[in-house]
Amino acid sequence: MSKPLIDVPGAVAAAFLFCTLPLSCKDQAKESAARAAHDVADLATLVDKDVGEIERGLPDGAKRLAPLVANGADPKQDVAGVRKSLLRMRRDVIDLNIAKSTFFALADSNGLAIRNDLEEDVMAGQNLLSLFPALAKAKDGYVTTTGTFPNASTKSGPDRDWIAALPLKREDGSAGALLVTGWTYRYFARHLQESLKDRLADRAKATGEEGKIPVFYVAVFDKSGVYSAPLTPQIDEVALQAQDLVAKTDSGACQATLTITDRAFGYAAQRIPKLAPDTGIVVLRSEL
Repeated sequence: MSKPLIDVPGAVAAAFLFCTLPLSCKDQAKESAARAAHDVADLATLVDKDVGEIERGLPDGAKRLAPLVANGADPKQDVAGVRKSLLRMRRDVIDLNIAKSTFFALADSNGLAIRNDLEEDVMAGQNLLSLFPALAKAKDGYVTTTGTFPNASTKSGPDRDWIAALPLKREDGSAGALLVTGWTYRYFARHLQESLKDRLADRAKATGEEGKIPVFYVAVFDKSGVYSAPLTPQIDEVALQAQDLVAKTDSGACQATLTITDRAFGYAAQRIPKLAPDTGIVVLRSEL
């Protein structure tokens, strides 16, 4: 389990208590929780769509990259060509062009990263199978997994990665290389938060309440911790970590209220099986 991002003994215990302010505060928090439940359900559908883009796009991408391993070719002998091929693949495969991936990379059949599509490649030379053991199954077909790249901590705290891969097949059907892609939890949380921001703005405009947007945050969670979008106050992330969201979503989506620094919040959380087992998203919000 990830350690709390800040030290919050004593005083924060009170901050995490359910709302004990007047009835109006309790009602507001319950309303926020109910609305967060609708938000998280909408975002769960979006996550399925985002993962679906990878599921559909990678097979087409692998076919387009197959010449890199055809007739015994060794992609390691033309690293610059690998990057150009990855960039062309992402541009030409519609699902991959709109995918939320932060990188596309090629690794050899043993999982040694050859090159990614980024201008600065800090992945090359890393053994991806040692970092993400489940990728060993990618020699046989599409696989997804989660884990952590070295030095994955950000200004917002520790981060985690969602990874997908499948093989580039040689003429004899063997895996000549692995096509790998993915995103970090915090980057993905930001994508979801921006999407929710747009939805809330559209709803406010439709009801004649432009500018009346609640305070809200989105995070991805699993057994290792809670990973919120950048710029989320650390005390809010710590408060969500204290809720044990994996346990609370064991039998389905959950919602509840809490108080953080004297402000009433409601949250809703839901598992997203398409991401990974015991993994989900949470929306924390407070009405104005």
